[in-house]
Amino acid sequence: MASREQAPHMVARVAAVLRAVAASEPDGATTTELSKAADLARPTAHRLLTSLAEEGLVDRDAKSGRWSLGPELYLLGTAAGSRYDITDSARDVLEDLARLTGESAFLSARRGDETVCVVRQEGSFPLRSHVLYEGKRFPLGVASAGLVILSHSPASEVDSYFARRDLTAEWGDGHSEEAVRRRISLTRAAGYAVNPALLVEGSWGMGAAVFDRRGRPAWALSLTGVETRFRPDRIPELGRLLLEQAHVLTTRLKTHSVP
Repeated sequence: MASREQAPHMVARVAAVLRAVAASEPDGATTTELSKAADLARPTAHRLLTSLAEEGLVDRDAKSGRWSLGPELYLLGTAAGSRYDITDSARDVLEDLARLTGESAFLSARRGDETVCVVRQEGSFPLRSHVLYEGKRFPLGVASAGLVILSHSPASEVDSYFARRDLTAEWGDGHSEEAVRRRISLTRAAGYAVNPALLVEGSWGMGAAVFDRRGRPAWALSLTGVETRFRPDRIPELGRLLLEQAHVLTTRLKTHSVP
């Protein structure tokens, strides 16, 4: 049995493995791929995956050997949905954003040091960016949703975040602490965040924060599209629409059961 000192470390490993499996959906991933994604030795990852499979939390395809999320997670998610799921409240907001702008609209939720996309609504413009999709995770400060949530967080939280995260290792010099802090300042001044093709060339994004009942930036609405759709003269209008719809959703959630 794990000691008290070992238990938190083990929980963190299990959480890392589950997040890696979730990020691999819908195709799943091999043990080797998941060990790299979770930053674990392969034998450790395999041992954890096997134990999770015994509890129904992950499942393994007998032919391909690829791991995917298990049925027990669906049941757990269903139980938690009434408390944390705001997709029903947000769906018409996303539809309005997509209709008014022609761009793809998204709702992302904060989960620790990351954002995860939970809903996508396609716009009418035929050329689209495919950087963001349901289930996709990004660290805070990366992509417009993560940038706007970090920007509206208290200064002490921002400082603590940069003390434990180095975004340049995976995302390059454009996501150095200095560069992200510059974008945080611009976001705080405008109210909305702009991602000028920092992840994929030619793919732009914009985001606005949605706040919970305690005034914390817990979600974000965002728009993504090709660069030609985010001209300098159009960005303020897109930002205004994002802020308006984010305010609508924030106000609606004040009476929602989500904490």
